[in-house]
Amino acid sequence: MANPVTSGQCVLLSVTMMMMMMMVSAQRRGQEVKSKSRPLSTDYLFQERLQSQRAGRSSQREPHIQYEQTGSDAILRCGSVDQDAAVTWTVNGTDIEKPHLNGSSLLLHNVNLSHSGYYSCFEGSSWKLWHQTSLRVGNPPREPVLMCRSNNYPSSFYCSWHLPFPTFIPNTFNITVMHDSKQLYCEKDPFPKNRCHIKYSRLFSIQKYQVTVVVTNALGKNSTSISFDEFSIVKPDPPENVVAKPVHNNPRRLEVTWQIPSTWPDPDSFPLKFFLRYRPLILDQWQHVELSEGTSHTITDAYAGKEYIIQVAAKDYEIGTWSDWSVAAYATPWTEEPKYITTESQKTETTTRITTTSTYVVPPSTKVCEPDSVKGSAVRVSWLPALVLTSVGILLI
Repeated sequence: MANPVTSGQCVLLSVTMMMMMMMVSAQRRGQEVKSKSRPLSTDYLFQERLQSQRAGRSSQREPHIQYEQTGSDAILRCGSVDQDAAVTWTVNGTDIEKPHLNGSSLLLHNVNLSHSGYYSCFEGSSWKLWHQTSLRVGNPPREPVLMCRSNNYPSSFYCSWHLPFPTFIPNTFNITVMHDSKQLYCEKDPFPKNRCHIKYSRLFSIQKYQVTVVVTNALGKNSTSISFDEFSIVKPDPPENVVAKPVHNNPRRLEVTWQIPSTWPDPDSFPLKFFLRYRPLILDQWQHVELSEGTSHTITDAYAGKEYIIQVAAKDYEIGTWSDWSVAAYATPWTEEPKYITTESQKTETTTRITTTSTYVVPPSTKVCEPDSVKGSAVRVSWLPALVLTSVGILLI
């Protein structure tokens, strides 16, 4: 007869089985983690290749920058590699199809803007990076356009410049301002970058100002010079806040107001005069009015009911030139609200209709015919002719 299993042995057996199951589960988890973290052999190869390429690049200097003019032939050399060495060229990481090689140098014919990019030279067998060139295709600068103007006379004036055609490569500008054999400081604006301000060295001077701007890039150099007196470049900014409004009960008038440009520093000492132009939108011809004082004007010959466009320009009383035209204002002259107009005959007819309607008398009583009353009346009407015929027959007898 088998010995009965005690409760203590049962507990010990259960704990042992649970520990074995936990160990097996832990081993399986460890195998899964290892299988997930273990890279493939191709990953190892890729990492080694990447590290070797990085090491090769880090050993090289920064890419050499080479500028070429559009339409020219460019020769890109593979650094200090022998001319007879077998090399491979890429541009922006892509192999060059059918490259034209002169030994280890790359030849590019009739280059244009699309040839700009990063060119890399590798050793033919090991793909070791030997040299990198940043090719930038562009043009030498044309003669720059230079302009000077004073919009805040007599405080200062400014000069601005630009190139008539882009060069597609970096340019540097140098400006020189001379007056009475002295060079004046030109404070450059943060924006736009191609402008600087110069303070007048002496007012009402008869000596001319001489301004020269020189532009230079890797492919060439050019310059422009202008000379002027201080009065000829005075040109205010356009008047501000131009407003046009209709005049009540005046179908041919418009009231126009504006403000002196905020950049004009001293309108009391250097007053401005104004030039007004206006036209209806249905016409192309402008009408003009020159005003010697004030900042308002009333147009008295506007077409009734037609929308108008109005602009104003400003100028110093004695010197300089007219400003550009202001922002346009739009307005339509006052028009009377439409009223209903009727003829005399329409008035008479309307009055008659109203009188007829008012004198109509409603009958004092109107009874609804009942069916029984209709039947009784029919009986009374039917025996009355019979009575008359009987009386006539008796008289004849």
